[in-house]
Amino acid sequence: MNDAPERPASMPTLLDEPQAEKTHTRWTGLLASQVFWVVLATIVACILLSFVTSTFATQQNLFNVTRNFAFVAIVALGMMAVIVTGGIDISVGSTIGLSGIVVSVVMNAGYPIWAGIGMGLLTAGLVGLVNGLLIAYLDMQPFVVTLGMLSVGRSLALVFSGSRTIFDFGPDGSKLLALGGGKTFGLANPVWFLIVLAVLFWFAFAWTRWGRYVFAVGGNRHAANLTGVPVRRVICSVYVLAGLMAGVAAILEVGWLGAVTTGLGTGDELRVIAATVIGGTNLMGGVGSAFGTVVGAALIEVIRNSLILLGVDSFWQGTVVGTFIIIAVLFNRLGGERQGD
Repeated sequence: MNDAPERPASMPTLLDEPQAEKTHTRWTGLLASQVFWVVLATIVACILLSFVTSTFATQQNLFNVTRNFAFVAIVALGMMAVIVTGGIDISVGSTIGLSGIVVSVVMNAGYPIWAGIGMGLLTAGLVGLVNGLLIAYLDMQPFVVTLGMLSVGRSLALVFSGSRTIFDFGPDGSKLLALGGGKTFGLANPVWFLIVLAVLFWFAFAWTRWGRYVFAVGGNRHAANLTGVPVRRVICSVYVLAGLMAGVAAILEVGWLGAVTTGLGTGDELRVIAATVIGGTNLMGGVGSAFGTVVGAALIEVIRNSLILLGVDSFWQGTVVGTFIIIAVLFNRLGGERQGD
């Protein structure tokens, strides 16, 4: 006969404690995640705007919001790779403008769409390559190099276009307009491009050697070099990638707008950096995710759209974006201090 008292059903055993600790750790990690709060803020903002305004939740407005944030998010994916290595690229706005001008000039001359797209991507890639070579192999400061390239890109855009607005994209103009301005299965084509690219970036960072190298360089460049990571090649590659993403966005934007001016992409570098940082990428390097970057771009566009719908002066947009950058950096700083305690 067993005289031992029965354990109440609610009383945990030693076997239950590790699972409870794991659950607690997961919740603690989730609540400490900047991406979690950005996702929550985006959802809450969308719900509130649906009640406050009669136009936010309409099919046309949601279509516009998703299309507009896709342009920023595509470039932000490339920017994320740069910032994860501890760098920065403030030339992406002018790269968008220059690449868009090259696409339009080539197609305006009568060449087919594949030639225009190819030259646009080649131009954007070359801008990134120059940035990468100067930063990785000549040890120049990323801010200084990309600031100079911002000016060079704008200047070349003026030279190539003759400072004119281009409306005619030649025989394949309708294909370009359909590519950037059309939709597939109810979603704007740029959104489909974003989905594919986000998946590719996630896979590259999670499952490839190159992705591990990028985070290793950002975490500790000296240690990465000692363990055999080709640090200079990795740094150069992320700037080329950032340039190519700017080129993709430029092609899609040109197709959506149906016209190109030398001002294309002006100020986009701020929105792109904001999306990246708000999405949890640490400006000190070593931390970042494709999902967080996409969500950060979505939040910025939702806020921008809400200002328009609520009748707020568009001049306040820069204030809002800048404030979000400061808050995101502060969140990263406080998070880093908590981990160090």
